[in-house]
Amino acid sequence: MKRLLLLLCLLLWLPLQAAETWLVGFAQDTLANDWRKAQVRDVQEALAKHPNIRFVVTDAQGETALQARHIEDLLLQGVDVLITSPRDQVALAPVIRRVHEAGVPVILLSRGIEGDSFTSFVYHDNQALARQAAEYLVEQLQGQGHILMLEGIPGASTTVDRREGFLAVTREHPGIRVTQRTANFLRADAIMAVDQLLLDGQRFDAIYAQSDSMAAGARLALQRHGIDLGSVPLVGIDFIREAQAAIRAGHQSMSFTFPTGGREGAALVLQLLAGEPVPRYVLIPSEAVTINNVELMEPIF
Repeated sequence: MKRLLLLLCLLLWLPLQAAETWLVGFAQDTLANDWRKAQVRDVQEALAKHPNIRFVVTDAQGETALQARHIEDLLLQGVDVLITSPRDQVALAPVIRRVHEAGVPVILLSRGIEGDSFTSFVYHDNQALARQAAEYLVEQLQGQGHILMLEGIPGASTTVDRREGFLAVTREHPGIRVTQRTANFLRADAIMAVDQLLLDGQRFDAIYAQSDSMAAGARLALQRHGIDLGSVPLVGIDFIREAQAAIRAGHQSMSFTFPTGGREGAALVLQLLAGEPVPRYVLIPSEAVTINNVELMEPIF
């Protein structure tokens, strides 16, 4: 009789233990970008404190189609929560919608999608940052001049918002001309874009880079061409250590803090797995960084 009771207790105990083991998947756009790697690391470190959570990361290597396949694969694996930062807000909306309609909570980190098929969106006000960057550069140029805008990944909500917010301001100033070039949030692509423009004989009075990695690439290209870094106002976003050093040296005018949202995303995962309600939108605040407050601010990496 005692052996039978022990067996029954064991059978009851095992499903409970199994139910307490969760699979959380992060379908990341790319791990070739330092900011994206830091975002995954922030989620991973927070969830590592919970041994009953198995955390799986996929790297789409900057390919929208591959990211879609990864999301499908995670659904087939029985993921309990999906985290993703969609490379393309339109192209990836259908596959994310399928996950959401299957009853799997979806957390969007830093990039949105077309439609409302998600549980929570951890976001930054990219349009507000872009407007502030534009207002600053227009003031620096006294309403007259040529600005180079280095853009991120085409189709990403971050890129779209950082473009539209910036142009909404510059359109109000007929003396400002904006040239746009795609550099995919990557240093190497920014170097090539700026280098080619300079080789073609173009000159610009200021640069707006949609990320500090691209701003770093722009500086390297300017240096190659013998251009004084202090003579070209340069604004970036993220506030990485390179931006901190550049602002201190007078080689970058402004950056904006841009936390990855990874810790906030991990907190949402824990709430969902505990059966708790979660907010639909979580705004991550950003702050402008200039020479006036650079010593007070901590870079994200």
